Amino acid sequence: MTTGPRNSRLMIACDIDGTLLRTGQPPTPAVHSATQEVLRAGHHIVLATGRSVKGAVSAALQLGLHDAWMVTSNGAITVHLVGDRYQVVEQHRVDTATVIDIAMRAAAAVRIAAEIVGVGWRVSAPFPRHELNGAQRQAPLGEFLVNPTPRIALHGPGAHQIVRALLACGLTAVAPRLDWVDVTPPRISKASALEKIRKDLGVEPGRTVAIGDGENDLEMFRWASHDFAMGHAAPSVVAAATYSTGSIDDDGAATVLRSLLT
Repeated sequence: MTTGPRNSRLMIACDIDGTLLRTGQPPTPAVHSATQEVLRAGHHIVLATGRSVKGAVSAALQLGLHDAWMVTSNGAITVHLVGDRYQVVEQHRVDTATVIDIAMRAAAAVRIAAEIVGVGWRVSAPFPRHELNGAQRQAPLGEFLVNPTPRIALHGPGAHQIVRALLACGLTAVAPRLDWVDVTPPRISKASALEKIRKDLGVEPGRTVAIGDGENDLEMFRWASHDFAMGHAAPSVVAAATYSTGSIDDDGAATVLRSLLT
């Protein structure tokens, strides 16, 4: 497929973990190849992930993306990657005091992590190494309150039960697991950040595609004109998408990417 006029290009928003690759592993040759084919055709691939900036940049370079937009931290940070360097284009701040207050009242045993953009995390207690991208620095809760952050992660038994109280305070809260909650500022999602990028790129609304596998992808599905859930996603996620593709074992994302070239 040859590159068409600027307004004929697609904007393809792709989740990372569980979609383009397995956490802790590089993309498969099929996904890497399909990604490069889409780029050569002149389309835009935008990574839209719950990962921190550091983790998203690592994945982008593994995929061979060297001039790309990325939505990280579930929409709280927008980044433009050029070569192996990135620029934070937009960053939102979460109400740390409210999050900590709710978490402590609801589940005193929960661990708290606040993202330090481009570095790692400030943590109330150590998290398992594979759970967070970047370095961890343990700190007292008072230090969390005086250092703004775009996103807070809560980890502990029954953490998902905190979601309702967080939502009631206007915060954005997503529980991908029963023991994990991601918290970002009000009205912030992958979709809200993607829409700004779409306008900047000059892509028509009808030329948008989304591929994902998690609860944090549902807003992105609604934003896109064509949306695909990975085959291994939870039934509720598959039901929320217009289309589904193969699982990550089947390189389902590569199947979708290649289908866009026909």
